[in-house]
Amino acid sequence: MRAVFSQHRELPNGGSENQAIPTVPGALPLVGHSLALLRDPLAFISALPAYGDVTTIRIGTLPMVMVCDPLLTRQVLLEDSTYDKGGPVMDKAAEVIGDGLITCPHSKHRRQRRLCQAAFHPDRLPEFGAVFERAAKEIASSWHDDQVVDVDRELMAMTAGTAVLTMFANTLPETSEQIIADLVTVVEGAFWRMITPPFLNRFALLGNRRFDQANKRLRSAVADAVGRRRADDAAHSDLLAFLQEAVDSTEHSDSTDRLTDIELVDQITTFFGAGTETTASTVAWALHLLARHPEIQDRLHQEIHDVLAGEPMTFERLPDMEMASHVINETLRLYPPAWLLTRTATKDTSLGGFRLPAGTTLAYSPYIIHRRPDLYDHPDRFDPQRWRNTKPDRTAFIPFSAGARKCIGDRVAITQATMALIAIVGQWRLTPLPNQSLKPAVKATLTPRHLRLRVTAR
Repeated sequence: MRAVFSQHRELPNGGSENQAIPTVPGALPLVGHSLALLRDPLAFISALPAYGDVTTIRIGTLPMVMVCDPLLTRQVLLEDSTYDKGGPVMDKAAEVIGDGLITCPHSKHRRQRRLCQAAFHPDRLPEFGAVFERAAKEIASSWHDDQVVDVDRELMAMTAGTAVLTMFANTLPETSEQIIADLVTVVEGAFWRMITPPFLNRFALLGNRRFDQANKRLRSAVADAVGRRRADDAAHSDLLAFLQEAVDSTEHSDSTDRLTDIELVDQITTFFGAGTETTASTVAWALHLLARHPEIQDRLHQEIHDVLAGEPMTFERLPDMEMASHVINETLRLYPPAWLLTRTATKDTSLGGFRLPAGTTLAYSPYIIHRRPDLYDHPDRFDPQRWRNTKPDRTAFIPFSAGARKCIGDRVAITQATMALIAIVGQWRLTPLPNQSLKPAVKATLTPRHLRLRVTAR
């Protein structure tokens, strides 16, 4: 990986704040650049740096400032009171998952973060790892020799199942299947809601009705679970128990400050949305890349064979799986799950030499940053070995964002992705189907569309 830019550099075009931010050509009336973004999202955003470190696109009729430079992106992420959560993607996400940790404004975030932190403490990773190991082993063992596997669907079902299990343990056996089904429907349809002009979402289309019904059932089921747990005197150690028992004990807070039931529903729905498709897509992309690079796949399998020596995979063995860790890092670099995110300027400010009035919507893309040739040698090449003896740079590698709003469950997600990868590659050789052209699905998460791979027993 190349050295990151110096922290001190000239502002673009001499740094005059009176200059206009360049606008990307090709915007259409009413829809702006939305059609181009929906048609081929990666091609569209990959072309944006050519128009400058800071440029403007339009989502519908809304202008959105696109930040393409790594240092300016980090400035936006670190100054979270100036660049608050907001914009069309986040505002519509809040309509779906509520006012949880991902979507809440800066004014609520610090308190919510403190109350949720204990549920994701590193000491809990072995407990999570045991759940992930069982789920990964179950999915890998369910396939048969020479089967063509619908990879993204299988992995989505796996991560949705583990999300429900880690949140509620075994207290919802009668509703867990419906919750998982509704969770998949909501997560897969959320991005269309976020990027589609509002007037289209009001039409009673089949997809809209299915989405609305699933979202209503999901939130209702979560609310019922929260209410039942309140009345349950038994001890529990799942995520819901930690969230219910958390108390904000800082000097500026009430010693009895806890999450309300409404806040619990929002947090749980948030964690469901954030912890399912993101992890599933990471594993799916990793399997796709390994299938296309059999020599790397063989090296990973050899590591699994040498380290485990036939013993079951456990959380404690993860530090010995260097190759598996490198594969996950490289996959997150090439295909960061949260590929396009938005913020809103809360006050008049400037960025990269341009003046930004309060209320300006900004967007940034880890996909753009991760594929810059000035940061990475051969940035489009799948090369897990680039991570040997190299720690991911916090400016050039942002799959989980950065600053105070960095993903609270990043280590949990990496743990599950790595354990699933090891379970699958340890048992199966993956090969691509001939003439399969793979494109990303247009979702909030960068997911391979209809990824199908052939599995052959090792």
